[in-house]
Amino acid sequence: MGGGHDEREQTLNQLLVEMDGFDENTNIIVIAATNRPDILDNALLRPGRFDRQIYINAPDVRGREQILKVHAKNKQLDSEVDLKTLAKRTPGFTGADLQNLLNEAALLAARYNKDKISMGDIDNSIDRVIAGIEKKSKVMTDEDKELTSYHEVGHALIARLMKDADELHKVSIIPRGWALGVTWTKPKDEKVHTNKAKLLAQITVSLGGRAAEEIIYGKDRVSTGASQDLVNVTNIARKMVTAWGMSERLGNMAYGKNQENVFMGRDFGHQRDYSEQVAFEIDEEMKRIVDDKYEEAKKILNDNRDMLEAISRELLDKETLDAAEFEEIMNRVQGERQS
Repeated sequence: MGGGHDEREQTLNQLLVEMDGFDENTNIIVIAATNRPDILDNALLRPGRFDRQIYINAPDVRGREQILKVHAKNKQLDSEVDLKTLAKRTPGFTGADLQNLLNEAALLAARYNKDKISMGDIDNSIDRVIAGIEKKSKVMTDEDKELTSYHEVGHALIARLMKDADELHKVSIIPRGWALGVTWTKPKDEKVHTNKAKLLAQITVSLGGRAAEEIIYGKDRVSTGASQDLVNVTNIARKMVTAWGMSERLGNMAYGKNQENVFMGRDFGHQRDYSEQVAFEIDEEMKRIVDDKYEEAKKILNDNRDMLEAISRELLDKETLDAAEFEEIMNRVQGERQS
């Protein structure tokens, strides 16, 4: 650890020496970029060095549309492809992501000897960029497919029924990357900030898969498929309690100095500026939030078990359902309830 740290210091010192060697009339501008400004050495940011900082966020919907137009210039698009609609469907995508998306779509079109890129090619490209390449060759037992179907519909149904959750786009049990199934959602609107209600809904949706498994198979038969979901909800709950002041028990306080050093590792660089008692209360509050939302997820699914089972059967048969197909099944079940 010490040797690597010394090498970093030598590199930094040499960079500062080189920058200090410029005369005032040299007419040289030094530009640098980083995605971790929080770990930069203060010596780099002093006047005369990197003393002008420009923050560049991921493009908004108008920016994404303009970027898509640039990368679409040398590609033949079908008349059904609407770049404005595509821009709305890709929140959080960077310029590189959008370029990759259209390149992937072009490759898919070429694979099927098409003259133009269709909306279907772009849909598949978005799925690839977000979740990875389909692994249809991956062998799944009937039991695995059924469990995965219930798991994904658990996510999707809660997303559809909670007003503060993101909008459901598609659900699939075709394996992609390391996942055996995927549920896609997208923000209903694009905002800089989120709020407590949306974060709690996000936790509830993430726990929907595990909740569905417990409802159908029982507590002792839940699978390991929720591992990443649990990581996500734990991270959200921790930030709500320690960074965003969203805990009534701990109040409007931020806990923990985030001075992480990527060269020394997370455990060495993170400082804790609170007592063991507060640490215990943070853990308790995080657990309370997650447990409350898990119970809410189970209640939503138990109250709509007929929908959960009907949609899962349909997903087992078709393997992928878009939002319109999902809605159609919900409406059918709703009609059966009233008849």
